[in-house]
Amino acid sequence: MDKLFYENSLHERGFAYVCGVDEVGRGPLAGPVVCAAVIMPADDPVDGVDDSKKLTAKMRVRLAAEIKRKAVAWAICRVEPHTIDEINILQATRLCMKNAVESLSVAPDFVLTDGNMTLDIECPQKSIINGDALCYCIGAASIIAKVERDAVMAEYAAEYPGYGFEKNAGYGTAAHIAAIKQKGLTPIHRRSFTKKWQ
Repeated sequence: MDKLFYENSLHERGFAYVCGVDEVGRGPLAGPVVCAAVIMPADDPVDGVDDSKKLTAKMRVRLAAEIKRKAVAWAICRVEPHTIDEINILQATRLCMKNAVESLSVAPDFVLTDGNMTLDIECPQKSIINGDALCYCIGAASIIAKVERDAVMAEYAAEYPGYGFEKNAGYGTAAHIAAIKQKGLTPIHRRSFTKKWQ
């Protein structure tokens, strides 16, 4: 399927500013959930945009820079572990996506979200299962969100050495879990995700 199918059909219906939204970091034991919203121009797509998980780190960094340069508007937001623990990861993701959409310098007139996520926003929206692989603007959002979150976790790796955040990005790898058992939790660990090791 053409990755621009959704955008093109919406443009044909008169929606000028179609925004893609995606999140990164719903599953990790540590670190924030990061969401990006992006409105891309209809006539000048960035070649190589795909689900961020299918791309190498080097490709993501290169594409993220090009996406930001070409975008009509883009925004990145994050929700921290203490809020995730307070309101749960699903609500934290919805809040993060909403904040990203509302932080755009150009207001979208239609929003496409990855997965099965309905946002508390004013404009019309549609969620697309596997949207980061099927829809160009959601794929673009997934790339800039992933690059941002990886950079955040690399900074935390320096602040909290020994947990391998620069490699695992906070996900529950065997080495990460072993470090929790040995060293305990850091301030960036999600208490609601790590109850069995507290």
